[in-house]
Amino acid sequence: MFVYKLLLRGLQKLGHYQKMKNPEILLSFDIEEFDLPEEYGASIPEEDKFEISRRGTQAIIDLMKETGAKAAFFTTAVFAMRYPELIRQMVSNGHEIASHGMNHSTFEAAHLAESRKILQDLSGQEVAGFRMARLAKVDKEEIKAAGYTYESSLNPIYLPGHYCNLRSPLLPFKEDCGLWQFPVSAVPGIRFPLFWLAFKNMPLFSYSLLAGITLKMTGYYNMYSHPWEYNFQAKEKRWQIPGFVVRHAGEKQIHRLRKLIAHLGKKGRFITFQEYLKNNGADE
Repeated sequence: MFVYKLLLRGLQKLGHYQKMKNPEILLSFDIEEFDLPEEYGASIPEEDKFEISRRGTQAIIDLMKETGAKAAFFTTAVFAMRYPELIRQMVSNGHEIASHGMNHSTFEAAHLAESRKILQDLSGQEVAGFRMARLAKVDKEEIKAAGYTYESSLNPIYLPGHYCNLRSPLLPFKEDCGLWQFPVSAVPGIRFPLFWLAFKNMPLFSYSLLAGITLKMTGYYNMYSHPWEYNFQAKEKRWQIPGFVVRHAGEKQIHRLRKLIAHLGKKGRFITFQEYLKNNGADE
C-alpha cells in the first residue's frame, strides 16, 4: 500500500492523475494459430498450430466462466471455422467476437471484409472490432470501409524494433476516418508497457500494482494475450522460442491471470469493447 501511494503521488505531480468514478477493464485474447515457432526458424505441423491454441483457448473460456469476467476474442477466421464450438461457448458466456484477420500468417485488404462476414455468420454477433496480427499497421480507411467500428492495434510505447508511438493517445480516440482506436494500456506519464510481455515477465505483484494505478488514473485498462500462453506445450524446446516469450506458459499463467482478474475486479468492472463505446456515448 505504501509503494502504491508513493508511486501514485509521484505520477500525480507529473500532472497525469485524474480520479475516475467508473473504471472499465477491457480484457482481450488474440485467438490465432500457434505459428510463433516459424518466426524463430522452427517448423511446426499444421495440426499442432491449431491444437495448441485450441487447448489454450478452452482454458481461457473456462477461466472467464469461473471468474465471471467479460472479454473480447479477436479471432482469425480459419481458427473459428475449424472450432465453431469454441465460438459458440464464447457467445453463450457473454463475450464479444472480433476479427483478427483471415489467418495469422498472411494479410491482404480483402481479408478485412471476408473475416468479418465469416465471424458474424458463425457467432450471430455484429463484428465491430479488428486487430491486426502483431499489431501491424493497416490502412484505417480500409478497416472502416470493411464495416468495422473500431480497431485495437496501437501500443502507445517505445519498444526498439517494434513500436515507436510515444506521442499517441493513451485512451480511446477517433481516427481521422471516424474509426475508433483502443490503445493497449501503458502507465501514464512514464509510458511503462502493460501488454502481454510485461504481464508474463514482471513479478505479478509489480504488474498488478501498475495496472491498478493505471486503471485508477485513467479509468481504462486494455490488455491482450494469446491462447498458447495458457498451454504448457508452447514451451517445448523444439519450437526454439526464447524463454521470455513463453515464460509461465500453461497452468502458472492461468493462475497469474486469475489473480490479476481478482485484483482488478475490486477496482473496476470488466466490459467488452462495444459496451465501452455505448457507455461513453461513442456509438452515437
